[in-house]
Order: sequence, then C-alpha cells, then structure tokens
Amino acid sequence: MLYLMHRATNDVEATHGGGRASMKNRIRELRTAKGWAQGELAERLGVSRQTVNAIETERYDPSLPLAFVIAELFGKPIEELFEPRKSK
Repeated sequence: MLYLMHRATNDVEATHGGGRASMKNRIRELRTAKGWAQGELAERLGVSRQTVNAIETERYDPSLPLAFVIAELFGKPIEELFEPRKSK
C-alpha cells in the first residue's frame, strides 16, 4: 500500500498500487490549459509532483480537502472536476 500525504492539510490517503481510482477527472486538461507543468500545479497545491501525476492518470483519488483545494484553484465546482466511474 502506498501512502500519499497532502502537506497543506496533513491528510494521509492510502491507495493500492497498480489499481484504478474510483473517480475520473479533468485535472490534466485544466492544468495544460493554464500552461502549468505538473510540478507547478504540485507547488500550488502543496503536494508532490508524483501525487499530481497519480491523480491525473487516475491511479489515486485525492482526499476531500485536497479536492476542494483543486476546485478552488481552477475556479470550478468539484462536480466539474471529478465524476464517479460507471460500475460494470
């Protein structure tokens, strides 16, 4: 199990290696529209670049506090950034 820490809130989340997150997201699309590198977004969020990569590649669902920070940074409601995966 891999533990990722959101430094701004000291919120620790666990994710299973190689698994898929339960949420789809638009983070990469919004980040690139702003012209930011993953490292730049990571600095703005107070997380590692690896955390941003894991969120963008949908291997990690951010904690709720981090999701709110992301939504605020992009000026969008959470519902426009994240949506649940459809069950098979």
